[in-house]
Amino acid sequence: MNWKFILTYKPFLIILFLINLFGTIYGYYWYKYQLEITPPIFIPFVPDSPTASLFFTIFLLFFMFGKHVPYIEALAITSLIKYGIWAVVMNILTLIITGSLNWQGYMLIASHGAMAIQGVLYAPYYQIQLKHLAVAAIVLLHNEIIDYVYGMMPIYPVINDYMKEIGYFTFWLSIFTILFTYHITIKKKQNNSIHK
Repeated sequence: MNWKFILTYKPFLIILFLINLFGTIYGYYWYKYQLEITPPIFIPFVPDSPTASLFFTIFLLFFMFGKHVPYIEALAITSLIKYGIWAVVMNILTLIITGSLNWQGYMLIASHGAMAIQGVLYAPYYQIQLKHLAVAAIVLLHNEIIDYVYGMMPIYPVINDYMKEIGYFTFWLSIFTILFTYHITIKKKQNNSIHK
């Protein structure tokens, strides 16, 4: 199967765009109750996953027309990987602690796992340079401060007792995401140009 053909096939891109668009809208709706109790200054930093899919949706829109937006691409891949993995791990942690998980939890595992995968699959098509990744890295780490210093992370009542450990894990997840993104975008393209 030619994955490169599928990933750039216009009808597939349109379907993927629509899935991410509606997923983004639903994601912001999912945060509705937390946003209602969030101080206005912190609102942009609370709905992490829908903002990640919003970045990717914007990337897809430009990509379908042969355009590139490298800062958005850098924000898309880093936030998709980070928050995709984070949500999967948090829901699995909830399952371990409680011994069960409702259907929404399994849905979140599947959808956020898919978020991370799609971000990686399109890595060859991003035109990210070090300056773009640097901005995305600042955004990721800044969001860490907002979440774990000011307490604006997504509300998961079951795992509240583990917030220090989760904050520590999330910091290193951000570092991994930044380095991994560098490796599969900037570094890989540098290596390919050397071996041409």
